Amino acid sequence: MAEVVSPAGILPHIPDDLTLAQFILDAEHVRKPVRKSGAWIVDDQSGRKIGLEEIRARTYGLANALSIRYNILLIYSPNHVDYLVAAWAAHRLGAAVSGANPLFTVDELVYQINAVKAAVIITHPDSLNVALASAHAAGVSADRIILFDVEGADTRQRVTVQVLVSQGLASVPNFTERKLAPGEGKTKVAFLNFSSGTTGRPKAVAIPHYAPIANVIQLATHHKVGEDYAGQRFKPGDVCCAVLPLYHIYGLVFNTHYAFFCGMTVVLTAKYNFLEFLKNIIGHRITHLMLVPPHIVLLCKHPAVKSYDFSHVRYVTSGAAPLSREVMEQLVQIFPNADLGQSYGLTESCTVISTWALDKGCDLSGGAGQLLPGIIGRVEKPDGTLADFDEPGELVVKTQAVALGYANNLEATKETFVNGWLRTGDEVKMNRQGEIVEMLKVRGFQVAPAELEGCILDHSDVTDTCVVGIQDEYSGELPLAFVVLRPEAAKRVEESPEAADEIKASIMKHVVDNKVGYKKLAGGVEFIDVIPKNPSGKLLRRVLRDKAREMRTKPKAKL
Repeated sequence: MAEVVSPAGILPHIPDDLTLAQFILDAEHVRKPVRKSGAWIVDDQSGRKIGLEEIRARTYGLANALSIRYNILLIYSPNHVDYLVAAWAAHRLGAAVSGANPLFTVDELVYQINAVKAAVIITHPDSLNVALASAHAAGVSADRIILFDVEGADTRQRVTVQVLVSQGLASVPNFTERKLAPGEGKTKVAFLNFSSGTTGRPKAVAIPHYAPIANVIQLATHHKVGEDYAGQRFKPGDVCCAVLPLYHIYGLVFNTHYAFFCGMTVVLTAKYNFLEFLKNIIGHRITHLMLVPPHIVLLCKHPAVKSYDFSHVRYVTSGAAPLSREVMEQLVQIFPNADLGQSYGLTESCTVISTWALDKGCDLSGGAGQLLPGIIGRVEKPDGTLADFDEPGELVVKTQAVALGYANNLEATKETFVNGWLRTGDEVKMNRQGEIVEMLKVRGFQVAPAELEGCILDHSDVTDTCVVGIQDEYSGELPLAFVVLRPEAAKRVEESPEAADEIKASIMKHVVDNKVGYKKLAGGVEFIDVIPKNPSGKLLRRVLRDKAREMRTKPKAKL
């Protein structure tokens, strides 16, 4: 197979002399539509609306109040209306931003503070105690911790973002905005986002300003944003949910910066609750849903969904892990007027690598869509040779949105970023149109884990699942399903040991009854309390592959 160049369009100019803040808040672009008046950000609970001028003012005020020389701002918080204001203020000052999972323990946060050498921490009142303990352990002064403003929280003992914004707006200019020289956007770090960390500890991915700008333009070109196009998926006046965390690349780039570029309103969720989410889709007339598989599974299986009319929703995508045709077909019933499909990407590719073609209103194939404009892809077999079309192997891509590498980790950088190519580590097959699907292989036959997962999720006792391949001398790989049981089924197992074997047999028979013979769960079924996922919802298959390997190699007790 030769390298596949995306057929989805030719990229226009990508500016390499702008920070991300300047590109989103200040600059014009040939692909950028004229925004209708209205809010950029809406808080889903309070209904507070923030427009461009207020965002610019708050960004300036915070930057002016900080106006100190520092390199890294760490944000340790759930989503907040000032989260991106803080990031853009850092960019105005020439600093980089690192977002941390608000559920981190002290040890985990200390690791990230030290890894990125954070000098200032902005946190949520609920996370303050962990932030203080972590800062102390990492040698960051307590007066370098700033709080986001939250109604009802006691912030009297700590400087808040609102206090700094007010001070900055009332003060004379104390800083000169960082301007980039031509080409500097490709090397100046904007974000230090952490990868999934499926092997060893998570790695800090160094993302230059040019990368998210490039990905926004790739997405806009793929979707013909700004053109007078009848089937336009993204346009001014659309409303997008933002339940994905902003510390993760999917929420940060695709879900927010791209939406802003398209002239959309983003309804920001600080604390995700599924039932509240359903109400918000109706209450805020949300037209666009950018989700991950856990959201999709609930939409397909939760009884409350049947009480709502979602006919106004026009676009639904899922990323982070593949979904089967069966699951996608269920979504069509829930969102009858929406374009539906899947998207694929990595932190290292700063975000989206592929999404479904514009001429496919709904792509129910279970695939991850087509390479975005400007991206070149190839599939490599384990021996390093190129796989043929529709033959499985590792996806390797070249994209304008690629990260610089892993900060302070030259060895890992050399393994993943090779001569301008990004090794994704994901096994896929790709056709001549640059469309990709994740695969495993059984007796020479290609099996998509997502297809089996969709089938298993239809079983009445199952609430979540992940399928991995386990090595077999005869078959190559055998599908093994890790399954999370519904509470009622778990109770049956607890009360009767025989019920476990009965449920496993029932799940395996369900697959046999609905799939061709080589797709049966010949590797078996194992119950698990929770499917391991990264913060974006991506299934950590490697973790479960390792677990399966350990289970298969443990010596059995002798009678």
